Amino acid sequence: MNEHDNPWITLSHKEIYENPWIRLNEYKVINPSGNPGIYGKVSFKNIAVGILPIDVQGHTWLVGQYRYTLNTYSWEIPMGGVPFSESMENGALRELKEETGLTAQKLEVLCKIHTSNSVTDEVGHVYLATELTVGAPEFDDTEDISIRRLPFSEALEMVMEGEITDSLSVAGILKYARQKNI
Repeated sequence: MNEHDNPWITLSHKEIYENPWIRLNEYKVINPSGNPGIYGKVSFKNIAVGILPIDVQGHTWLVGQYRYTLNTYSWEIPMGGVPFSESMENGALRELKEETGLTAQKLEVLCKIHTSNSVTDEVGHVYLATELTVGAPEFDDTEDISIRRLPFSEALEMVMEGEITDSLSVAGILKYARQKNI
């Protein structure tokens, strides 16, 4: 089989659930072995964006918040959702300002990832933000966020020690470390 050929056959699909953030569809399929089956797919109504801010001293900012789905507190790079109608760059700048108060004069793409490609079509983009100006955050009403400025090397160590587990954060921090040979 050619690696680009889809071995799945979709027979039908139906929407199971929808809210302002996600949609869940169920598909009746013929799987790659030729047997009937079902497949569920979660589709997000926004594009995931993470922003790794780095200042002239080599420090970054992390945001901490309690993640309901994981039932735990999580340290992460600033991130959020970008509506499909908004440019990724504008969404990244908006989320950076909202969660940290920072504004960036320069954005650079670090990476694109698929967050959990066995159950969702979600795509995440991570940007490097530089030439930063400090200001006041503008949290959403669903956010209770702590902000922490620290040397980038400490954020990298948090990834390596398993203290940062969010996929956008891990990908962005490791990609930047590799680019800078840290």
